[in-house]
Amino acid sequence: MITTDRMAAVDANAAALGVPRKQLMESSGNAVAREVRAVADPGATVALVCGRGNNGGDALVAARFLKGYDVTVSLLGRPEAIRTDIARENWDALESAEIPREAVADSRGLNLTGPDGDDPDVVVDAMLGSGISGGLREPERTAAVAINASDATVIAVDVPSGIDADTGDPTGGSGETSVDADEGAVAVHADRVVTFHDEKPGLDSLDATVTVADIGIPAAAERFTGPGDLLGLDRDPDSHKGENGEVLVVGGGPYTGAPTLSALAALRAGADLVRVACPESVAGAVQGFSPNLIVRALPGDRVGPAHADRVASLAAENDVVVLGPGLGGGDGTEAFVREFLTAFEGRAVVDADALRVVPDVDTDAELICTPHQGELVGMGGETAEEPDERAELVREFAAELGHALLVKGAVDVIADADGARLNRTGNPGMTVGGTGDVLAGTVGALAAVTEPFHAAAVGAYVVGRAGDAAAEANGAGLVATDLPDRLPEAMRNE
Repeated sequence: MITTDRMAAVDANAAALGVPRKQLMESSGNAVAREVRAVADPGATVALVCGRGNNGGDALVAARFLKGYDVTVSLLGRPEAIRTDIARENWDALESAEIPREAVADSRGLNLTGPDGDDPDVVVDAMLGSGISGGLREPERTAAVAINASDATVIAVDVPSGIDADTGDPTGGSGETSVDADEGAVAVHADRVVTFHDEKPGLDSLDATVTVADIGIPAAAERFTGPGDLLGLDRDPDSHKGENGEVLVVGGGPYTGAPTLSALAALRAGADLVRVACPESVAGAVQGFSPNLIVRALPGDRVGPAHADRVASLAAENDVVVLGPGLGGGDGTEAFVREFLTAFEGRAVVDADALRVVPDVDTDAELICTPHQGELVGMGGETAEEPDERAELVREFAAELGHALLVKGAVDVIADADGARLNRTGNPGMTVGGTGDVLAGTVGALAAVTEPFHAAAVGAYVVGRAGDAAAEANGAGLVATDLPDRLPEAMRNE
């Protein structure tokens, strides 16, 4: 099954792979026409009720595939209000093909019956697809009541209008759907549903026959990260400081650059506030990199067990902790990581020297571990040369750990117990030191606003894009400090 949000991402990823929405619409419309032919013989009357978006566009295509049927097409609204170019093209194509069509400016004027007063044999509901929130408004509300009052077989395109594709509940609320426009939430009562690519979770609860149509979306659109994964990450224009994430980076001591790179990347990836907890011996140097960082100095020159309570107190004030950049090794460092994670119940990105402790710690925290392949093996995982084989091994190890994994490589692997994805952005120049610290900070910022697996997948994708832009500009001279400033551009879905 696939959720509405994930389906939108896969559609966009397919377009990036060279399979545009126009091509998918042609396949979707063909699938709708096949469903009509499955329930009605040639000569039957078919009324297609179309909205002004791509869901309606699917039915406009279907009309062209129903040669031999008595087809009428009703567009709810003015043709000038059709929302996408490809749907508008298919509306115009009906005129050239001499297929009867009408624009219904007032839903009270929608007439599904034929000249003899009989209901059509089939009604195709293509008013609204998945991803719609709120109850049906006019003209769709009155049209849904008319469809439900008809004796026709009702075929819904993707999801019945007025039904949440993820839950099966009416979009207007949790109450029972009603055929009366004056009572409760209104939704189309479909006999059959043609959905695309994969079944949607909410369709299981409907009293309807569901057909899943393969419309030609390549497997790579789901398997690999792509621009579609950036959907939904835009800031709420009404948000306030702190609502887009607060991140605490814990690291430094032997190294100064690592925690700084992580912190700067977290800021550039969208976090509102980024704090760095580091030994006082390097606190001044870290602060000197940017006035945008909030530095919390820890006594001494290494992070150790004595700092566990202080770091836990700081962590409680943040949405996500990035643990490990520049910590260094040693018994004291490992003891600190072990003590901190044992008590921590929040969300953390674990990187570098902190990784080796994870398999031996019993923690209630949600962790995203970001090892390279050597560190993965050091944690007890396995790797392989072939990406798909490696992905399955990483998924199995993620399930064993109970945490998400982002394994860095020429092709990154992102996995949790439920599945794995691959990322192929990036370039050989990113083997330079510090890029992993940028990745950890980026994933930390994303994990403050989305789920761990998604944060890891998007983080790998956008840091790779930033690296590709840096390589184009600097060639072999790419360095880690080139990446943070390129993250905002890399996160734009264009």
